[in-house]
Amino acid sequence: MSIVIERVKAASPALAEFLVAHHAELEHTAPAESRHALVFERLLAPGVRLFAGHLDGTPVATGALATVEDGHEEIKSMRTDPALRGRGLGRAMLTFLLDDAGARGIRRISLETGSAEFFIPARALYAAAGFRECGPFGGYVLDPYSTFMTLEMPAAS
Repeated sequence: MSIVIERVKAASPALAEFLVAHHAELEHTAPAESRHALVFERLLAPGVRLFAGHLDGTPVATGALATVEDGHEEIKSMRTDPALRGRGLGRAMLTFLLDDAGARGIRRISLETGSAEFFIPARALYAAAGFRECGPFGGYVLDPYSTFMTLEMPAAS
């Protein structure tokens, strides 16, 4: 299974539908004020780099990097098609995002994900990549529905 990951610069109906499904899937994991996934339009805004992974032209994974501050970015909208989870697509997207950030000299990558059982696989994926739990960053505040994680990127050689 070979995923093709590319930066998204314009909306497409298939990708919009994929991201709407992301929000629907998260709806029952936390109250609205504790869900921080960006709507599609915000993923295409300046300061955000949205990427989509495709198999045979169909979107099957997404991930984005949003600026927190100089040298620090946040992972947003990580999602894998539920029918394809467990096949390495999320790991491929995460590796792609970290490589993209590293190539641009980003020194720290952070993320907010849910604390509910639904998010155990996501938290395990991030921990396996070297992320560790941390406190809130950027504009976040402590929230029992959130888990915050961060990764100090290796220095460029």
